[in-house]
Parts: sequence; structure tokens; C-alpha cells
Amino acid sequence: MSNHARHANGGGTREEHDVRGLTRREQQVLALMAEGRSNGAIGEELTVGVKTVEAHVSRVFTKLGLGESTGENRRVLAVLTYLHRA
Repeated sequence: MSNHARHANGGGTREEHDVRGLTRREQQVLALMAEGRSNGAIGEELTVGVKTVEAHVSRVFTKLGLGESTGENRRVLAVLTYLHRA
């Protein structure tokens, strides 16, 4: 199991990151990502441009400690973190 997967399941050695550290708008973007929305659909829902959504998504990845990595999908890992927050 990868470090990201262990982190998403609440274990592992990665520094703990929490969705509570996200801004309200970043949490909204992450919630819409969890619904399976594309960046374009998120932008339409929030009435912002795709570039703005991309900036929010990038900050979500950074704040959740999801750096670029080969073989792992940061969008899926962010959603898993969101779903396991409770």
C-alpha cells in the first residue's frame, strides 16, 4: 500500500493533513470533486472560471500534502481524504 493510500485510510507515516485546514471555497471545490464533477462543471456551479477552479484544486492538493507523483491520482486521493474526514 502506498503512503498516500495509508494516509487516506488514517495510517502511514505521512504528516497528517486535514480538510479543516482548507478555506470554505476550497472545501466547496473538494466536495464537488467528491461528487465526480469536472473542473468545468465545478466552475459552472460556483460561477467562476476553470482557471480559478484549477487554482483552488492545486491549493487543495498542496494543503492535503498531495505532491505530484507518478502512478497516483491526486484528485482521487484528495476525495478519499475528504470522505474519510469524519
